[in-house]
Amino acid sequence: MALTAAQMTAQPSEQTAEGRRELPAWYPTWARQLAELYFSGTTCLFILHGNVHDLIRVPAAGQVRYSNLSEFLATQLFGAWELVLHHDLGRGLRPLAVDDPKRLKEMVQSLAAYLGEPGSWPRDPDALLLLLDRFIERTLLEDDPARRKRVALIFEYAQYLVPAGEVGTLARGEASRLVRFLGWAQNPYIKRVNMAFCLVAEKLSEVNSRLVQNPHVAAIEIPLPEREDREQFAHWYLAGAAAARPNGAPAVSNPQDGAASDAARQPAHGPTDQKPAGEPLSPRQLAEATSGLSLVNLHVLLAHRRGGADDELARFRQLKKALIERQCQGLVEFVEPPYKLDMVVGHAASQQRLREDAHWISLGHLDAAPMGYLICGPVGTGKTFLAECYAGDIGIPCLKLRNFRSKYVGETEGNLEQVLTVLRSLGPVVVIVDEADAALGNRRAEGDSGTSSRVFSMIASQMGDTRYRGRIIWMLLTSRPDLLPIDLKRQGRAEVHIPLFYPHEQAEFAAMFAAMARKNKVTLAPDAVPEIPLDRQYSGADIESIVLAAKRQALSLGVREITRELLAQALAEFIPSSQGLEKELQEIAAVLECTQHAFLPPVWREKVAQPNGRSVLQERFSTLRQLLGE
Repeated sequence: MALTAAQMTAQPSEQTAEGRRELPAWYPTWARQLAELYFSGTTCLFILHGNVHDLIRVPAAGQVRYSNLSEFLATQLFGAWELVLHHDLGRGLRPLAVDDPKRLKEMVQSLAAYLGEPGSWPRDPDALLLLLDRFIERTLLEDDPARRKRVALIFEYAQYLVPAGEVGTLARGEASRLVRFLGWAQNPYIKRVNMAFCLVAEKLSEVNSRLVQNPHVAAIEIPLPEREDREQFAHWYLAGAAAARPNGAPAVSNPQDGAASDAARQPAHGPTDQKPAGEPLSPRQLAEATSGLSLVNLHVLLAHRRGGADDELARFRQLKKALIERQCQGLVEFVEPPYKLDMVVGHAASQQRLREDAHWISLGHLDAAPMGYLICGPVGTGKTFLAECYAGDIGIPCLKLRNFRSKYVGETEGNLEQVLTVLRSLGPVVVIVDEADAALGNRRAEGDSGTSSRVFSMIASQMGDTRYRGRIIWMLLTSRPDLLPIDLKRQGRAEVHIPLFYPHEQAEFAAMFAAMARKNKVTLAPDAVPEIPLDRQYSGADIESIVLAAKRQALSLGVREITRELLAQALAEFIPSSQGLEKELQEIAAVLECTQHAFLPPVWREKVAQPNGRSVLQERFSTLRQLLGE
């Protein structure tokens, strides 16, 4: 922040009011938060986490440029300070003065008196931190405030300096570094002078919790860019930054961090490379189509843009899918559902409810949308298919949560934190969690050092955050909803519980056989589906297997159409799974979880409506659990 010398040498209590007025209006929210905490005089050590490798907009002297985090800290937040030092384990310690040789020379000359020439500085982090500690002591002992240097220390990839871990598992050097950072954060004399420490780590969970949770330390999240930020970047890029260079690359400064410079080195194929096939997407349309992406990834998309709007949208979908999956480090699968609810067979009341919710969300009435759904039922009833069809009906992105758990301490929480950060910026988005009872954990820590309980806490907190109603739509899929913690199933989280069942009527059987025939490109005769006893339970997977068996028989006979006789023969030969008790258990669990009578088929509705109907079902459920040894 371009502050006067009087401001920066004053006591923090004297800086507060005037310093806040001096903050530029364009500063990002996180930068203003850091400045306010610093001016309050309570914090001198900050942990910056989240979207730390992205580009940051810097309007200066009537022009706009984009820099990375290290450069922004060195030239903006601490731009008037005499000493800004940057450290990472790969390159060691060095003064940071981007595009300012004079300032860099002054830094080297000032440091030589305290630390020696830069070439003599130790690379070992423990030895280096000891040297810095002595330098800080000498700075604090300076009698004349006018001669005291204002010092900012930026530590990139802080997770490798003070990694997460229990006290007993920390190596001696790691423990020593942790204690030294804690000592700096808690030192009251450091807080009285102009000295700040910024630790940068992508995942907060990878930094030692004793440092993160210390009351003298401030953890500040750098979020993914909002729609306005993406639109500004698209305007800047398309208005001439690409054309300003012969190769079309944007004029991104090349600071010492790799994120911005890597973006600048990407090959660009802008609108000047070839004649567009039609009107290209406007910056506003680009911003709308790229929710959830960082500016670095948006630059990749812009560098590959060509053709008209239709071509661009198709390319953007593919590139955005790949970039989001990479941004989430493969922890999610980006799905573009090709189906809608019209493809679902049966479950008329459930379809109607989902179709109504999709309609209100598509019109922007997000307050009318539930926070989430619990879709349950026996295996093979099409839970995943229904969830994808719902996302297809709304026409919004759909993500499947993959296995984010890891055997390494803190990595599971870090993976989930990364995913939730992207989800918050993507909305509206449908998040499908398959086998939710196993994936989301619970309150109990059972031999995993509390990982499951922490995962549960993070998920429950996000699901219950009403700021994201209609923006993040959770769909928890499970055949055993009774194993899912009640905290996730309550109103305000997974509010609507939809049970799915096997076909119970002849019309449903006929529709299911027709759907599976279309899926497998099989021709059925008009009367091919025989009468099926209603006491038989066939899942969608069972019916598909029967159709394929009839198809093989038809091929062996040299006919192209499956007749009633062939399908009846395949039905007679098919032996369903013998897991009858498990299926009954799963059906009853789905009935007991249902939140709307209309979702139940007539046979189950009648059982529930009987006197003490739910009590009878609960008793049967308990009996089945005992029989199955649960």
